[in-house]
Formats: sequence, structure tokens, C-alpha cells
Amino acid sequence: MDFLTVGPTTPTIGDMQRLSGLDASFLYLETAKQPLHVCSILELDTSTMPGGYTFDRFRDAFDLRIKAMPQFREKLADSRFNLDHPVWVDDKDFDIDRHLHRIGLPSPGGRRELAEICGHIASLPLDRSRPLWEKWVIENVEGTDPQEGGRIVVMTKVHHAGVDGVSGANLMSQLCSTEADAPPPDPVDGPGDASSLEIAVSGAVKYASRPLKLINTIPSTLSTVVDTARRAVGGNAMTAPFAAPKTPWNTNVTGHRNVAFTQLDLDDVKTVKNHFGVKVNDVVMALVSGVLRKFLDDRGELPENSLVAMVPVSVHDKSDRPGRNQVSGMFSTLETSIDDPADRLKAIAAANSVAKQHSSAIGATLLQDWTQFAAPAVFGVAMRVYAASRLSGARPVHNLVVSNVPGPQVPLYYLGCEVDAMYPLGPIFHGSGLNITVMSLQGTLNVGIVSCPELVPDLWDMADDFKAALSELLSATKQATR
Repeated sequence: MDFLTVGPTTPTIGDMQRLSGLDASFLYLETAKQPLHVCSILELDTSTMPGGYTFDRFRDAFDLRIKAMPQFREKLADSRFNLDHPVWVDDKDFDIDRHLHRIGLPSPGGRRELAEICGHIASLPLDRSRPLWEKWVIENVEGTDPQEGGRIVVMTKVHHAGVDGVSGANLMSQLCSTEADAPPPDPVDGPGDASSLEIAVSGAVKYASRPLKLINTIPSTLSTVVDTARRAVGGNAMTAPFAAPKTPWNTNVTGHRNVAFTQLDLDDVKTVKNHFGVKVNDVVMALVSGVLRKFLDDRGELPENSLVAMVPVSVHDKSDRPGRNQVSGMFSTLETSIDDPADRLKAIAAANSVAKQHSSAIGATLLQDWTQFAAPAVFGVAMRVYAASRLSGARPVHNLVVSNVPGPQVPLYYLGCEVDAMYPLGPIFHGSGLNITVMSLQGTLNVGIVSCPELVPDLWDMADDFKAALSELLSATKQATR
């Protein structure tokens, strides 16, 4: 999926934009221990900023940009009599200073100090009475002075109700340009306002149409169930849910977050890809597999059965459904029971091929259609039941989420500052307390890792093992050519 691809727009009812069921599900599933925002960490070189960096100049440039980006000026609105999902409306009292914050790293300002601050920021819930995002400008990175051409980090939080991986990357791209001195785009109007009565009336109309939509969804669902059963019998189905073994992070999450990150050479990844005739995503999965295998084996906790990852799949180019989250998903085995890295990669590629075929056979809109029917109370009850099952020791649905978001391979400037790295950080859930998301960017592969310190206190061990896992695969290519 291209970094700049935009999916279908959110549905409008009058001047309102109503959340889809999948968008709203991230609101309904959110708790104090399970905040459901997505984050990114951008490392920026301020030496390229026209006129030189100051926080006020950076703030003013950002203010001009978001005048052309209504998403940053929208907040949630609802009515106690609304039978459907909430809507997006303009925030009449929008104030950029409520969302853009400034902080300095404690010395020496290295990656561990940065990760500690970012983990704390990722733990904080967003204020639902305001637009659901925050940006934190972090200075004193590695002890440099940004006003003298040093570096800053910008951490962004956006609620998952408003973005998925692709739409989030697209939103970020609108703040970037291929030239440091690119002018800001023209202002764009937002969705307007809506009264409680308008929200309730339009919600009742949509609610009344649900039975017909449900009837239309049932045949495709039954067809998917039959096809999946046939594939399972023939050995052509993706890994089933609840087939994953238990690991230390497959339990209920806490309200705390820790993060770690690393950067790899994309050319090295492509060398492995080309040698073995696989996809970049297969290599990414093999890297994750190698890292988790070593991490668990070093602690005497490597299960006999393979770990299973849930991989979000973008359907922006396949779906005609409204909403900002346009995703499906597939379960992929990480083949962590295989010792040899080359054999492990080949097995992962073969399993991914089967999983992709199975995922493609499932209707691209099936997840979106079913979430459209569930009320907030249903999501809440489901989450409480699932959380209770975690405490009773039930097997996890999957071990972790692994996401791969392709990015641009050209130099980017974020408000005039050159982008050196962009580490994506996805949410974690009860029963799946580890998320590894990667983004390719200008010849690099940027890896972001999120967990809870109570579940995985030594997250940097995982991050540091990615380079070793890549070296292991590169060595396998050299051995195969001898």
C-alpha cells in the first residue's frame, strides 16, 4: 500500500461525519489499562529548517498546516438518544496549544531517556472532549541544541478511532514535503457542527436500516465459514485463532507502556528477499521470529509450538465501506520452532502465501460489516469476558500484532526539518501485550516495539536483537552461495 494512498472518506450526514462500526469499536474497547491510540516517533534534523529552528517557528508552521487538515480540528459528538455510532464535528474552541506540547529530555538525552519519556506519553489517555490527538516536541536529544542545527523528536498520538496504519501514515505525509521550504497548502473547511437532535435523528435512521444490512451480510459470512472449513480440511487455511502458545506477554495489560526502537538497512533486507525469492514482508516476519525466538529461548520460555502473529491487512483499495479504519487481518505462524534461520524464512514465506490466499478469499468488508451492528455495550461485555478469560489461563487468540507499513523512499521534510527516522507504535490489548510495527523510509526499516514494563521489562533486548537477526539471515545468503 502506497504511503500516500487515501481510502474512502467518512460518511456524511448533513454536515456530520459518522464513525463506522470499526472506527467506533476502538472507543468502546478502550479502558484505563487499554488506551487505544497509535503513536509515532519522528527523529528530525533541525539544520534544514528555513530560518532556523525555534519552537515558536515550528508551532506557527504546524498551525498553518493543520488549517488544511480538518482531521486535526475535529472532535467527537454524541447524543444520549443516539442509536448509532458517534460523529465527528468541528471543535469550535480548537486551540493548538492544548495539543502541541514541548518537553526536554534529561541528560544525556540518549535513546533510553527518550524511550522512557515516550513510554510515559503513550500511557496517557487522550481527552475525548477535544480532538483526539497530541504532539510532543522533545528537545535536548543526545544533548544537542535544536536552535544550533541539532535534533528534535516529535511524538504523535492519534486515537485509533480516527486512523489505521495507512490513513495514519497518510495523515503524517500531509505534514511532510519533499522540499524543506515547501509552502503550506490552502485551508480546508471541516465537517461543521451538529445538534444532539440531528445526531439522534440521523442515528435512528441508520439504526432502522441495520436489519436489511444484516440480512445482506449473512450469506457472505456463511460462504466464508464454508470456504474456511474446506481450506482447513485441505491444509490450505491460515493458522486458526486460539492456536497460539502462551508467552509472558499473553495476559492482561496494565496502564503502563514501555517502548523501544531500532533502525535497519533496507538494502540488507532486500538482499535477503532477493536471494530467497520471498517478499519484504516475509523477511520482516522472519526478523520478528528470530528476535522472539532468541528472546524467549534466552529466558528458558520458548514454547514447543510456533508463535502466531496477527497481521493487519489494508483494504483501502478493496473496500467501498465508509470509515477511517479500512483493515482486515490474517493469522501468520512465525515458525519459531525451526532452528535454522534460512529454513525458518522459507517456512514463513510458504505459510504467508497460504494465509494471504485465505485472507483474500474472505470478504474485504466482512470485519467492517459485522462491527457496524455491535452496540457499545456489546463491545464492553466482550472485553470484560475476554479479560476474565486471560486471568483464568485461557489460550491467547494470537501472541502479538506485527504490522508493516511501506513508506516513501525519498527525502522528507517535516515542517522544514529533515526526517531521519519514523518509528511507528501500535496499540496493545488484553491477551496480546506486544506490538511490533515497522515502516520503511528512505532506505531504512524503522522498527517500533510497545509492551508493558510489567510484562516485558527488558524490551531493549528485543530491539537490539533485530540487527543480529538480520545479520543471521545475511550470513545464510552467503553460505547458500558458496
